[in-house]
Amino acid sequence: MQDCYDEREEKEKFRDGEDMSIFILLIQKLVVMFIFMMMGAFLFKKSLITEEGSKCFGNLLIYLVLPCVIVNSFLTERTAQRMMALLLCLCLSVLILCLSIMVSRLLFQKDPIGHFAAAFSNPGFFGIPLISAVLGEEAVFYVAPFIACLNILQWTYGVSVLKEEKVKVCLKNIICSPFMIGFGIGILLFLSQVTIPTVARSVISMTANLNTPVAMLVSGVYLAKVDLKAMLKNRELYRISAVRLLIIPAHGALVLSLLPEYLYDVKMCLFIAAACPVGSNVAVYAQLHKKDYAYAVQTVVLSTLLSAFSIPMLVLTIQNVWH
Repeated sequence: MQDCYDEREEKEKFRDGEDMSIFILLIQKLVVMFIFMMMGAFLFKKSLITEEGSKCFGNLLIYLVLPCVIVNSFLTERTAQRMMALLLCLCLSVLILCLSIMVSRLLFQKDPIGHFAAAFSNPGFFGIPLISAVLGEEAVFYVAPFIACLNILQWTYGVSVLKEEKVKVCLKNIICSPFMIGFGIGILLFLSQVTIPTVARSVISMTANLNTPVAMLVSGVYLAKVDLKAMLKNRELYRISAVRLLIIPAHGALVLSLLPEYLYDVKMCLFIAAACPVGSNVAVYAQLHKKDYAYAVQTVVLSTLLSAFSIPMLVLTIQNVWH
């Protein structure tokens, strides 16, 4: 009996140590990301990155870097377990995003930008680096369906929310979007198991590694353009951030808690994706459709700053629950 008790105690100590190591790793990754963000703000303030330059960085991310991140995540061995995990992640992603939209719609009926901001996180530019740090680069495979579904919903439902009217869905535009092309190429490579030349694999991998620095430099430009005093005094921004960073991840955690323990990596991947701050696309679409761009940028900046505290605490809490 004493041996069993000692063994159980050792396992609990190991798990506690593992949880704390992941927590510390997450903090370190966030610190690195925010240092890049401060660099972006500094360079913009010194006019070393211009408004046009930040847009070019954004295009680099959307049209090249993120598709390479997704393709790179699919360059893995095809197994029955991974096939099932991919389908499971797709179903769970749809469910979590639908819950996210429902919660956001209920709480921000009269605020289209708030509705969009709270509903859609930033798993591509913000979540992927954290997932890679905590679970390894191979785990990005599990979050690809979430990003695909999120982008489709942003371009359809999200735009209709901002324009406050029904928007016709153009299937061609969705299929031809950079992310969907990357997702499609990744799926084909994963299913066919075609051997990728070493040079091509290196190019894809190195391009994917640009995701964190370039994305956070762009976020730094957003930060530099914001009136911090006005932002910090706006209570509505805190409400949006609370919904985006706490309430919606809590709903996602409830759904994911129904999965068995052996799917821990899948659960944690999707949880981190759901717990990410407001996606920068709210600012892009607000500007495109002539809405309150400054307000949209503030939702991105404040939620990103607050996520430095919320994400580590949420991950540590959910680890204790799921273990």
